[in-house]
Amino acid sequence: MNKILLPVDFPNISQGVVHQAAFLARHFHSEIILLHAVTPMSYPAGILESGHEVTARDLHAEIVKQAQINLDQSLRTELAGIAVRRLLLRGDPALEISRTARNEKVDLIAMSTHGHSAVYRFLLGSVAAKVLHDSDCPVWTGAHVEEAPERAFSVANVLCAVDLGPHSRHTLVQAARVAADFGSRLTIVHVTDSVEIYGPGGSHVLPEWKEALVGGATKEIAQLQQDAGTKADVIIESGNVHQALNKAAEQAKGDVLVIGHLPAGGHLGENGSGYAIIRESHIPVLSV
Repeated sequence: MNKILLPVDFPNISQGVVHQAAFLARHFHSEIILLHAVTPMSYPAGILESGHEVTARDLHAEIVKQAQINLDQSLRTELAGIAVRRLLLRGDPALEISRTARNEKVDLIAMSTHGHSAVYRFLLGSVAAKVLHDSDCPVWTGAHVEEAPERAFSVANVLCAVDLGPHSRHTLVQAARVAADFGSRLTIVHVTDSVEIYGPGGSHVLPEWKEALVGGATKEIAQLQQDAGTKADVIIESGNVHQALNKAAEQAKGDVLVIGHLPAGGHLGENGSGYAIIRESHIPVLSV
């Protein structure tokens, strides 16, 4: 992993993703490309004050100037000891991120998908969704929790979510490589359809249906592991995909969840669940 692209926004920098990108860069001795894209939405509060006549050109120049200052001065402590290149671009953030990733041939994009306010959550979520759709390289996204855990980030337990579709072998191979790089334990997670029916008296589990689904999935995962050359632990859940994956992450003490997102609209993304998994995950997600 030679190059990591780390897009940032001001003042809405996700410290969790920054620390995770720094952890990866130090482990792989990678260069970090710190990217900020200036857009019309970048107007800083208070720049237009009563009584001041500011032309559009002056305003844009001031925005670019302030953005460059922020980019030059930010994250010096967090990225100490890492080779960092800082890029200030102008245009649509998602487009500039994807274009830079291709032009620079980066190995990973690490980015936040949510902010501290409702507006930033919407904007960053939209950018992340576009980047996931358009990018060819793996994308690392931060966890969706209100507060980051106090402990230092590590990769001791890797979870790999598979839907047993055509892309699953690729996803598992990539997850196994991550686990091998960090000497981590690898756990495969598969979520079947719900095994409950709802009627008078509440919900009931259908044993025959559960046995058929779980039994069939167990055989397919065994064949998948044989094809991929892995010997990972296996967790099979049923029902709501997002809740089941978070439950599995807690059970396995997962540090990162690996899912497939290539080709676009493929594994774990046919019904839009790929980004939904990222949006709801309690741990960082690596989309490969």
